[in-house]
Amino acid sequence: MPSYEARLLSDFLIAPASLRDFMTLRQFTDIFPKGLRSNPAVKQLYHELYTLREKDVELVRQDIAEEIKRSKQLKREYAHERRQIDDANVPGINPVALRMEQELFNDGRKKPHTLQTVHASIEEACESLESQIAELEEESRSALAEVDEAVGALSDLRHGRFAQTASGGNIGEEVLATLKRLEQACTIPAG
Repeated sequence: MPSYEARLLSDFLIAPASLRDFMTLRQFTDIFPKGLRSNPAVKQLYHELYTLREKDVELVRQDIAEEIKRSKQLKREYAHERRQIDDANVPGINPVALRMEQELFNDGRKKPHTLQTVHASIEEACESLESQIAELEEESRSALAEVDEAVGALSDLRHGRFAQTASGGNIGEEVLATLKRLEQACTIPAG
């Protein structure tokens, strides 16, 4: 029984391929003008086209057979590679996550992780995440202090307690400057 791939390629590329399957000699001669239909060269041309078509069909059959052989080899190689990957899995570790980690962070290692190398990689990743979290917390504290300062200055304005401006200038300008600082502190995205 031919494989599904062979059947699919044959059905698509070959059937119906013979010239006789879709055009008889009578239909072929009807294409020509009436005066040339009885010419023996028309019949000879039909047979030559038939022969060329059969050769082409045979070449396609050979190409399909070669493609099937290549696909079998590819399937074997894939199965072999798959077995190697499956054998390399460490119990308790998600193989999909492991493969993704290898693709993203391959640091020149050709061998799969062992329990010790996974542990070291996880420790390194945890340290990196902890330092990033500390940086984000510091940025958040800084932004919050800036917002608190601006809100405090605006609260004094609301209750009518006007502190003496540092520059000795107009209180309206000082309020606008404080509002702009508050707007900047609220709109600047966290790093």
